Amino acid sequence: MSKKNYLIFDFGASNGRAAIASFNGSSFELEVTHRFKNRPVFAGGTLYWDILRLFSELKAGIQVSKRKFAGIRSLGIDTWGADFGFLDENGKLISNPINYRDEQSAKDSGSLYKIIEDRELFGLTGAWTIPIFDLFRLYSLKINNSTAISNAKTYLPIGDLFNYFLTGNTFNEFTRFTTTVLYNQKAKKIESSIFERLELPREIFPDFIYPGQKVGDISGEVARELEMDSFPVVAPAMHDTASAVAGIPVVNKKMKWAFISLGTWACMGIENNEVLVSDDIYDFVFSNEAGVEDTNIFVKNINGLWTIQQCREKWLKEKEISWDRIVGLSKEATPFASFIDMEQSQFAGLQADMPAVIRDYCQETGQEKPGSIGEISRCVYESLSLKFRYYFELLERFSGQKLELLHLVGGGTQNRLLCQWISNTTGKPVIAGPTETTAVGNLLMQLKADGEINSIEEGRRLSHTSSKLYEYSPQETAKWDEAYNRFIKITGKK
Repeated sequence: MSKKNYLIFDFGASNGRAAIASFNGSSFELEVTHRFKNRPVFAGGTLYWDILRLFSELKAGIQVSKRKFAGIRSLGIDTWGADFGFLDENGKLISNPINYRDEQSAKDSGSLYKIIEDRELFGLTGAWTIPIFDLFRLYSLKINNSTAISNAKTYLPIGDLFNYFLTGNTFNEFTRFTTTVLYNQKAKKIESSIFERLELPREIFPDFIYPGQKVGDISGEVARELEMDSFPVVAPAMHDTASAVAGIPVVNKKMKWAFISLGTWACMGIENNEVLVSDDIYDFVFSNEAGVEDTNIFVKNINGLWTIQQCREKWLKEKEISWDRIVGLSKEATPFASFIDMEQSQFAGLQADMPAVIRDYCQETGQEKPGSIGEISRCVYESLSLKFRYYFELLERFSGQKLELLHLVGGGTQNRLLCQWISNTTGKPVIAGPTETTAVGNLLMQLKADGEINSIEEGRRLSHTSSKLYEYSPQETAKWDEAYNRFIKITGKK
């Protein structure tokens, strides 16, 4: 058959990309056609997403892709798992969406928890109940008398907002909606009691759309602007974690596997058919969210590559340095010299000088202070690897499974040194790739909508056939065991 082309947009919390997947009936090839930064904007005391610039990048990505590839069959968009915008009664965007790292929701969460305690909220939803998610922003806007929420006619998460800009149709994609902390995943319904007790507007939420369904066609207005023919927009699993899990190249269904989607955030988990809720699960801040085809994703969200990204932002102010150079310098540095606890708030926040924050933590915990770029980056990468081991063991405990294999997916798999260290510290074989696994999961739902595949199982075989994968076996496990014991003592974990 002649190749069919599908357009994929993956919006991450720090950057985005457009890619074309060319499918020949038995395999596909991905080519990134457009890359762009996603930088929040701090203005008037609030941290915003620059949503109109991001939509401009989306349109630019369409134009670049259309020039290079003819006959695009459809387009799908996935995004990070938080934040939203409002439309007014005339269908106009009311204001720029607020970034999940803005501090106001966290400041207001205390009064929310006086109405619904966080443990009860987890029991109601099965979702991660920290103030970066939609419920907390909605409540914060309400109690601060925001004109945005008082004039809102329609609520749309970021990806659904882009779909609206393209098609004029309003939906809430289901996998993304399960991260809002508004949906009861055990009862499979929007949790009305949350709206009632917090006095939030229920009527502004449109109907669900599910992965593999058509959102609509690109509007005539957008098509004319971009000087092209219209084509369909399809809903993938719009939350990038769910899309990444969908794209994992699993071929041995009998082997028990876990995954880490490794990017700005690192999401570790398993795919299962049961929503897991307990006091221990709540205490260790695991959560549930929807996957494709009625699956559940039991997941732990961990501060991932954000810390090293913040370090590089500081280093770039002094001189140009590539990621390959940073990894190379970390490899040359002394092993296991110092560790940080990635979950401490200072390492997950926006910092003007993250290397100094790391040095301060090491000094305060009685460790050697890392000084050079290599020492700091090695400290971050080793600490992240050891943190993964900590949560991998908890994942086995809570799921009741002895996990045999770890799939690493996402952009972080380009760091082959980090992939090897994760295998070393967990003691498990690792399969890394494809790098653009989120894009693969996005593609698979477009293929399903187009009738090219019938199930995610079929799609994952296609992912395996089409992808370049790297395999890692554990090495030097005794040294990593010793380092892990030190890490646990330093970070105070049990």
